[in-house]
Amino acid sequence: MTKMQEEKKPQIKCQSEYGKLTHVVVCPPAYMEIRKVINETQKHYLNHNIDQTSAMKQHTDFVTVLRDHGVDVMSLPAKEPYNEQVYTRDIGFCIGGTLFVSNMEDDIRKGETDILREWLGEQGLTYKNVTEGTIEGGDVVVDGQRVWVGLSKRTDEKAVQQIQQQLPEYEIIPVRIREDILHLDCVFNLVRKDLAIVYPDAFEQDDLERFRSLYKTIEISEEEQFYMGTNILSFAPDKLLSLPSNKKVNEALREEGITVIEVNFSEIIKSGGSFRCCSLPLQRQ
Repeated sequence: MTKMQEEKKPQIKCQSEYGKLTHVVVCPPAYMEIRKVINETQKHYLNHNIDQTSAMKQHTDFVTVLRDHGVDVMSLPAKEPYNEQVYTRDIGFCIGGTLFVSNMEDDIRKGETDILREWLGEQGLTYKNVTEGTIEGGDVVVDGQRVWVGLSKRTDEKAVQQIQQQLPEYEIIPVRIREDILHLDCVFNLVRKDLAIVYPDAFEQDDLERFRSLYKTIEISEEEQFYMGTNILSFAPDKLLSLPSNKKVNEALREEGITVIEVNFSEIIKSGGSFRCCSLPLQRQ
């Protein structure tokens, strides 16, 4: 590893979803297309599929905004067999000083974690594998010592138990989400310590009331959920990326004093994920 690489090497540390983002892993959507429907969103776009040229431009615009705000954006190599690689959030997640490599539920995506492990080895970064059950990073939302984990088709209780055993100092809280929802971050996200975006219809009433008791909630409609209204990416306290189409949620965020930067991501969301899904944070201050 060269001196320059050592200087850029992140210190694995993510205690929240909203601290200043300094290092993040992405992957360009060079081979992105809907080949096999694996979530509800893709059903709507199968016949209109993804314009890879537009997707690449939109992803470049996304990366440019992050770099313009001082984020060190690191990229995995795109490989032709893996058409979902752009969604780097799913293949790993950081809780505090521990980086976990996910155990993917769908066979179509399992090879992506091998690429991540190889890349982490090249960077000299350590990680832990999840070996019990299945879990994907889109189901993991970190709030200090409290970590919400969505129980979905992709994430199960065995994986939650293993993470709790490995991180006894954290409170790992499973939350069941509606069966047709892909990941927790499609229906719940934290903007700051006291503020969350929530799609209420995705949750059992007890869990929804718990969110409302802990956070001020911006509650979104079914339409804004479909267009990934919760799937914003905070890159600094009170600064985040959001889709221009989600006008109501963006207005509500601005009323809370949040700086909202809008970037068109219309091609990439066709496959079921937005800014948060396309980013694997390694370090937040």
